[in-house]
Amino acid sequence: MKVLVTGAAGFIGYHVARRLAETKRCEVLGVDNLSDYYDVALKRARLAELAPFEDFRFLQADFADAEKFAGLMALAKPDYVVHLGAQPGVRYSMENPAAYTRANVDGFASVLEACRVTRPKHLVFASSSSVYGAGAKPPFREDDNTDQPVSFYGATKKTNEIMAHSYALTYGLNVTGLRFFTVYGPWGRPDMAPTLFSQAIVEGKTLKLFNHGKNLRDFTYVDDIVDGVVKVLLYPPAAPLAPPFRVLNLGHHRPVETLLFVRMLEQLLGRTARTALVPPQPGDMYETCADLTRVQAAIGFTPKVPLEEGLRRFIAWFRVYYKT
Repeated sequence: MKVLVTGAAGFIGYHVARRLAETKRCEVLGVDNLSDYYDVALKRARLAELAPFEDFRFLQADFADAEKFAGLMALAKPDYVVHLGAQPGVRYSMENPAAYTRANVDGFASVLEACRVTRPKHLVFASSSSVYGAGAKPPFREDDNTDQPVSFYGATKKTNEIMAHSYALTYGLNVTGLRFFTVYGPWGRPDMAPTLFSQAIVEGKTLKLFNHGKNLRDFTYVDDIVDGVVKVLLYPPAAPLAPPFRVLNLGHHRPVETLLFVRMLEQLLGRTARTALVPPQPGDMYETCADLTRVQAAIGFTPKVPLEEGLRRFIAWFRVYYKT
């Protein structure tokens, strides 16, 4: 089977593309525009890891360019599409909302329209726990009200879910949105907490902990996320669903306080962090926690990697890649 993965040079996209290519049962076409939101060298290093796989091909392209992406899809004719490309980052969305509108809204419209024409068996796309926003009470359930996201990033992901529902209803596309909860692991983005915190600890720089380090996050190891993505991909929404659309949480269901997270990194790095406990940051949620009832019923998903083990694997990679 043929699988097209957008954002293949990104953190989660790289891991998903690798898992699919390792099976030797599908051809994987990775698409990424290699944006400079963060160090492109890291993206190229991920692609270098994928290059040896015979069943993986890469094409540098922007899925937000509707005409070119439609042509790409028409030529590739993928059986399945995993749309993981996006403009990420909660805080950056406060500074540059236009980048999120183009990549996350216009870009997703481009993907949906191309899928409407080429008719893959299943489109799976990345949503986010950020859609839950104000008023959400943990653990977050998929049927909770998500009309009040506290960041523009969360608003664009909520928009994606509404757009996907519309295309599923109108055109009968099989679509699943996955709400990821604080994914971490090797090859993670440099703007995310594990790398930011680890670099600050190693370099002896002061680490700002918003909300005085009391924020709780449902840290989910990337291999568990990939397990969920791949299993969901092969099981489109069941026929009785009208429209054939659903959203599912993918998380760990064990929130950890930020300050404890830092203490765990200290132990693994063998160094003490210099911390500054500061007030909450606009756009941040106090706590995230995934209710996994629906995804467990759908595909039997259960996270396997505890935070202690996941961080050990992350730090092993961090030391090699950043030469610490």
